[in-house]
Amino acid sequence: MHAAGEYAYGLWTIVLLNVLLVLVFAVGFLRPRARADWRAMGIFGAWLVALFTEMYGIPLTIYGLTALLGRRYPVLDPFTHKNGHLIVALTGGSGALYGVVMTLTTVVFWAAIVIMGRAWRQVHSAREGLVTDGVYAKVRHPQYSAMFLLIGSLLIQWPTLPTLLMAPVLVVAYLRLARREEAGLLARFGEAYRAYMSEVPAFVPRLWGYSTSTVSSRSV
Repeated sequence: MHAAGEYAYGLWTIVLLNVLLVLVFAVGFLRPRARADWRAMGIFGAWLVALFTEMYGIPLTIYGLTALLGRRYPVLDPFTHKNGHLIVALTGGSGALYGVVMTLTTVVFWAAIVIMGRAWRQVHSAREGLVTDGVYAKVRHPQYSAMFLLIGSLLIQWPTLPTLLMAPVLVVAYLRLARREEAGLLARFGEAYRAYMSEVPAFVPRLWGYSTSTVSSRSV
């Protein structure tokens, strides 16, 4: 927490460490191989740089909004870390709200990392088989679902204009990857994967009424 009036930016070492930390997890668990995989990861890397640059480096969004709104900007010290959070600033600078937002989004972020890790372990242990149990019994693309959770948590944790504008591009890139992967799986596993698709949603798990009775746990 920063004292009132303290400029909480220019922390480039923290920017670099945060970008590298998230990229290490994402690359390690998603394991990009094809050119399309690396292209999507490149977009994600650029999005992370934009995010953490505004969080700890240069708050371009805050500069722009304070210049535009002048004295109408809702907080007096917009360049402290708490007041640099757009949701907090636009609701009057509540310290309690800042704490709740940061705590909840951190929990969701690490939950997404855990899901990515579990999905990677299942695929790795299947040895090229079709995985339909565990987290894959809930959604067909748990790693991409986790990526969307991660993106959403970071967007709420530190919303900025550049990252809000870039986020749809990033989501579309991973939706295209999912479609590309499904085409390959259909070609490889045929009716087994088609039956799996009919039972299991792509990204958002069903809350009720779901049965895996027609889907085998693994098909080699």
